[in-house]
Amino acid sequence: MTGYDFSFCGTELRAMASGALFLESARALVVSDLHLGKSDRIARRGGTMLPPYETRETLARLESAIFATDPQVVICLGDSFDDLDVPASLEAAARDWIMRLQAGRDWIWIEGNHDPGPVDIGGTHRAELRDGPLTFRHIAQAGARGEISGHYHPKLSIRGTQAGARACFLIDHAQIIMPAFGAYTGGLSATSPVLNTLMTRPAIAVLTGPRAIAVPLPVARLGRQ
Repeated sequence: MTGYDFSFCGTELRAMASGALFLESARALVVSDLHLGKSDRIARRGGTMLPPYETRETLARLESAIFATDPQVVICLGDSFDDLDVPASLEAAARDWIMRLQAGRDWIWIEGNHDPGPVDIGGTHRAELRDGPLTFRHIAQAGARGEISGHYHPKLSIRGTQAGARACFLIDHAQIIMPAFGAYTGGLSATSPVLNTLMTRPAIAVLTGPRAIAVPLPVARLGRQ
């Protein structure tokens, strides 16, 4: 199981190369921004007709992460569905796939800005989740401590350019911003002003891909000190 191991607010974590986060002591797997049904949502709103391959690819990635970690708890950090109409319109095979992944596990859907309410595909819906020193929510709050969030889909290139950028975790002493796990998701540069404002020095990015690679964020561009 490849990844970057680190300590955060007294908890040992692994930022996995897949873009999932694993809390071994709690046997909890965390993913963010699956955006299941994005192609369906675009089609319903009069956009380009796209085949629903992104849902299948995202669920295959999620299945691989679950197989690698065998978690007791799965926490989805919001924007799991591209809107609240998606669960009802998912093809039967995708719904069955989700329910198989949920079997025997505590499954928590944290609400996001795309899916700000409960869904009818098993699991438990929460606005946010607090567990000991950690808080799981969709959108980061400035000044939070022990916070794990998503929403921004951070990406970074080792060379500091957007070309060839990889989805990445952003990690400082108080906050973790997760990469998007979904197959058809875009991204925001990890050195963008909004992310610089949220992250403190020293901060690192852990790039996903074939293997997890930890690199420092450019110090001169970080917001708070």
